[in-house]
Amino acid sequence: MKKLLMACAVWSLAASTAWAEDVTLTMWTVANNAPEAVFAQEFSEMDNGIKIDVREIKFDDIIAETLRAFATKKNPDLISVDNPNHAAFAAAGAFLDLTSFVEASDQINMDNYFDGPRSSLTWDGKPYGIPRASNTIALYYNKDMFSAAGLDPDAPPSTWDELYDAAKKLTDPANDVYGIAFSAKASEEGTFQFLPWAQMAGGSFENINVPGAADALDLWKKLFDEGLTSPDTLTRGQWDSTGTFNGGNAAMAISGPWELKRMSGDAKFDWGVALLPGPSVDAPRASALGDFNIAVFSNTENAEAAFKFLEYQDSQVERLWPEFSRMPSHKGVALAPTGDAKIDAASAVFVEQLQFARNRGPHPKWPNISKAIQNAMQSALTGKQSSTDALAEAAAAIAKVK
Repeated sequence: MKKLLMACAVWSLAASTAWAEDVTLTMWTVANNAPEAVFAQEFSEMDNGIKIDVREIKFDDIIAETLRAFATKKNPDLISVDNPNHAAFAAAGAFLDLTSFVEASDQINMDNYFDGPRSSLTWDGKPYGIPRASNTIALYYNKDMFSAAGLDPDAPPSTWDELYDAAKKLTDPANDVYGIAFSAKASEEGTFQFLPWAQMAGGSFENINVPGAADALDLWKKLFDEGLTSPDTLTRGQWDSTGTFNGGNAAMAISGPWELKRMSGDAKFDWGVALLPGPSVDAPRASALGDFNIAVFSNTENAEAAFKFLEYQDSQVERLWPEFSRMPSHKGVALAPTGDAKIDAASAVFVEQLQFARNRGPHPKWPNISKAIQNAMQSALTGKQSSTDALAEAAAAIAKVK
């Protein structure tokens, strides 16, 4: 708290020199209670001559709304955008290149961010925003079920083979318990969950049909075919998938830190979180990168004022976890204790996992690439194609995306 008060005091002093004329900025966000919206209100209340009007737009609508607004030059000055969509706007010239601003800033340093978040906002080697926050995925597991099945509750699976063996021992059809829950839905959530498995096996979105990626999809297929995961794994999202774990109907789940508060309130058992298992103990680690970036539009008439807000946003990083339950994108930021031992232990694992999180892309046509990966997942898991053939078809489709 002392650090937060000091940060606000520093910003009050730094902002004491107002603009020659008062400036009003506009910012679009998907939630009025999101960190950037709260910080914008605080920033507006400072004696700095800058006000920010925040408009909330639904998540499903914000990309289409923004494209229309930019085409008609009715876009806001600032926007909070889902990180895989960032490259499309940067490549199209919609976002402002912040290179000169960052070089002159005493607050924002791109080297302070984890590799994944920094990559997600970088295009052609230049920064086009800052990360709002980050999230990732890891392995939740039911320690009570581990003990009951003769598994060590303090030694969760660290490899794919161990994960499969544990899922097999933990599956209990008589009591409606599956070994593991995850999402293979034909949506961005499915790509978000599968891509790290391909990456740990040496693949990437640009090279999705490597043998290791097929092995990863084969593992998912085996979990599905043998009834070690629910049949609706193909259709449900991460929230519902993790809900089966919370309710005691799955012994393990692949999910993120956004579940921690719900887990603490709903789960009536002892649970823990571990890093995502890899194909082997010495395989490179990977995980998904989620959350939003904040960018300035290139046609704003108030670029300096907008960047001042980005600096303020960046200065409040230590508040993201205790106030908003969001993981900072900055290296070396200690999370404030919550007083809940399970949440604090789990959050430390997510911080460690975050350093291996890789962004989706960056690519200006990421949705097209993601769709190819989703199609491969669905085709393999439903038995329409082998994993190798499905991923080869995805690779061919991705190669055509320009």
